[in-house]
Amino acid sequence: MTNPHPITPPPELVQEWVSDHFGAYVAVNGFHKDLATRAAQWGADQELEACCEWLVSEGWFKYEHEAVADLRTARRPKPPSLKEQALKELAWVDEHLDMPLQNHCDAIHTIRRALEQLSDNE
Repeated sequence: MTNPHPITPPPELVQEWVSDHFGAYVAVNGFHKDLATRAAQWGADQELEACCEWLVSEGWFKYEHEAVADLRTARRPKPPSLKEQALKELAWVDEHLDMPLQNHCDAIHTIRRALEQLSDNE
């Protein structure tokens, strides 16, 4: 139900990298996946920063805080808060749980209202 980080190498590519480095008979494990994902994210972050610096140095924008900040925000959105994640998951349960009980609906609506009243920092 949750989406992976937007900069995550597909499993087939991680398997290819592991096979290229360690040999065709080595199976991909969690360490390989985590390392490949962190490396891909680091490289993508370096490229984004280089692009932002280039835009400013070439005079596309007078100040770094203009559209460059918008570019960073668009390309590296802040992950949803725990509250936002909970509300999304709760909505999914509400849509997919086939229970004809009125209590199910009442409970979900009560939980949703409680979560909606919390600030994103709680």
